[in-house]
Amino acid sequence: MKAPLLTLYSSKTCSEFCFLVVVFFTFFLIPSVAHEIETKTINVDNIVKQINRTGKLGFKRTVSLSFKSIGYLKAVNIDEGDTFSKGQLLAELDTAELIEEKNASYARLLQAKREVARILKLINKNLSSQQALDDARTAVDTARASYKVAEYNLTKAKLYAPFDGVVVKRFSELGELQNPSQSTLKLAATHKNLVVRVALTAEEVTLISLQQKVDITFEQYGIFTGVVSKIPAIADQQNHLFTIEVLLSDVKATQIAVGQLARLSTKVRTNQLAYRLPIAALNSVDSQDRALIMLQENNASKATSFKQQAFVIKKISNKYIYLSAQENALPLTVVTKGWQQLNLNETTPAIEKLNKGI
Repeated sequence: MKAPLLTLYSSKTCSEFCFLVVVFFTFFLIPSVAHEIETKTINVDNIVKQINRTGKLGFKRTVSLSFKSIGYLKAVNIDEGDTFSKGQLLAELDTAELIEEKNASYARLLQAKREVARILKLINKNLSSQQALDDARTAVDTARASYKVAEYNLTKAKLYAPFDGVVVKRFSELGELQNPSQSTLKLAATHKNLVVRVALTAEEVTLISLQQKVDITFEQYGIFTGVVSKIPAIADQQNHLFTIEVLLSDVKATQIAVGQLARLSTKVRTNQLAYRLPIAALNSVDSQDRALIMLQENNASKATSFKQQAFVIKKISNKYIYLSAQENALPLTVVTKGWQQLNLNETTPAIEKLNKGI
């Protein structure tokens, strides 16, 4: 009697053990596989292109100052790299000759006026003519003009700062003879005068617009926000690139070293449409250089199935792959993780039950 009872007990124990094994695989192993599969719904959107270029910081405008008159350089109150304020005296000539020329012109003017007065007295006595009076008055006008020129030349013997700025270059030394065709100082404004010049390709320059904000990074100073202030109409004849200018209006020349390298970085939205997928969603590339992507589909019975589909590649970056798409195209449910475990065109009941909470 003991043997049948033992056999019955053993059979019952075996059945319970098998049931526990089935339950374990159902609730632990199958969900773990499901959790390894991740999907993402991707909509059609415009391709956003990242432009990263290196340029050089410089002045947008510089001014070269020279004297109006010929003379010897008497004083220079500033040197290269020095800053100055608007209206400050920067340099001046020896004005001894110019002062004498002004005095001589003034003397000629007084003589011309006395001559007019003398002829008027003679006319009252019928001893002169109207022609003589007209000639005398013309001489007065000529002498007055000569005096104004001499006075103007004297004022231009001194160079005053037209704005707040910095001396970029000094061309002359004390005692050197100056003339109007020779520059003495080269100046640059320190406010709203710093630009980063960056060379772009023909494709890149079409994506840039005036007043567009871009990020400018300096290795020692950090990141600044600039505005595109100039886009050339034609490319450089040698390198066939378009050199744009980015204005740093909030940065002064005294805050940063001019001439150093800077990196331009900006994102631009193009007119090209595409699906932007994580690079991990790429299965492989077929013989026609198309991307093979695993897609999730729901059929009429609400069971989940997967299929692999080929797409034309528009662009690839380190993080994303852009697939060709048409306007108003439907969203795609893409398998971004675990696509290696799937059998193509087969339903996955275990995952469906997990999604339904079974």
